[in-house]
Amino acid sequence: MKLPFEWQIGLRYARGGRRSAGDGFVSFIAGAAMAGIALGVAALIVVLSVMNGFRTEVRDRMLSVLAHVEIFSPSGALPDWRLTAHESLRNPAVRAVAPYVDAQALLTNAGSVTGVALRGIDPVLEPRVSAIARKLKTGRLDALVPGEMGIVLGAALADTLHVKIGDRITFFAPGNSARIGDALPRFRQFNVVGTFESGHYQYDSALAYIHISDARKLFNVPAPTGIRLRLDDLQRAPDIALALSRTLSGDLYIRDWTRQNRTWFEAERLQKRMLSLILMLIVAVAAFNLVSSLVMTVTQKQGDIAILRTLGAPPGSITKIFAIQGMTIGLAGTLAGVALGCSIAVSIPWVLSAIEQLLGIRFLTPSVYFLSSLPSKLAAIDVIEIAAAAFLMSCVATLYPSWRAARVRPAEALRDE
Repeated sequence: MKLPFEWQIGLRYARGGRRSAGDGFVSFIAGAAMAGIALGVAALIVVLSVMNGFRTEVRDRMLSVLAHVEIFSPSGALPDWRLTAHESLRNPAVRAVAPYVDAQALLTNAGSVTGVALRGIDPVLEPRVSAIARKLKTGRLDALVPGEMGIVLGAALADTLHVKIGDRITFFAPGNSARIGDALPRFRQFNVVGTFESGHYQYDSALAYIHISDARKLFNVPAPTGIRLRLDDLQRAPDIALALSRTLSGDLYIRDWTRQNRTWFEAERLQKRMLSLILMLIVAVAAFNLVSSLVMTVTQKQGDIAILRTLGAPPGSITKIFAIQGMTIGLAGTLAGVALGCSIAVSIPWVLSAIEQLLGIRFLTPSVYFLSSLPSKLAAIDVIEIAAAAFLMSCVATLYPSWRAARVRPAEALRDE
């Protein structure tokens, strides 16, 4: 099937076609515009893939400690936690339930004192709602036995207190003046039975686990603070939490994992948007180069335009020729950028490792970032949005040069020739 003459001429101009005086420089400008679009698209894909990788990595490390949904009572205890757990499990999206007790305390050892979030758990049920058992660096979670005052510390917290498995640390918590007979401060000796490393410093440096029965006796609470749920799809946690709020009986608070770290996720989302906007300016600059190259092409091809008009080509056909040329350059640059960006995004870990070995440096220190390689997650929706935006900019860039080409007067153009 033969293409219309507008497409034939437009594609020939995009390829370079027949060379005349000055065409070399115009082709160079067009090539620079194409390269600029490709680099801008590739940079956007790589940066957003790295940000997606970091987001996923941080989220997974948070969820190794956090549950997908937490249900607790404003009174500080959940007496009917078994009923609440039974009602929660009626929702088909809920996989498992485990009770917990949360409290604040101080841990001391050899002159080191630090505040911690102390969490009482059932070592049998807890692995069903979090990945803490798989994150143990030393020891075992089932070493938390009722009455034996065992404790599992975050790895960074253990380093701060200079303790290891088998050592004893001192627990201190202020009394509760609101309760009669519970106003005196509490001191206890705990045995370190394990350490965990989730990879998230906030939790590794300030979280400790004890058995839930020890926590209830220690803090004099009649029932667990609440229950923790694991869902079949963590992305649906906000919707499931809303559904549970309508079906559960009693005065309860329900909080999903996105709300527990809402500030971090909002900051990360805003940062991603701003970086996308800033990097999109690279594509915009390349689009301006495309305008320049097309305007120069129109100037160089005024004789050709005049001949086409003399042969009966309407202004609309002239507009199509240069629009096709610009869109072809934009599409080629966009596709090249997509190919380059996707290639780099999927190979970042080993490329970064090769650069580190070549230069003898280390970009990510595991002791600081808890990462030995740069994470990258290529999202199809990001690639589609970036490619669509870049191609749209290229199309917009063709409007003025195409309009200018259609306004060339054949008599004046041929007289200048």
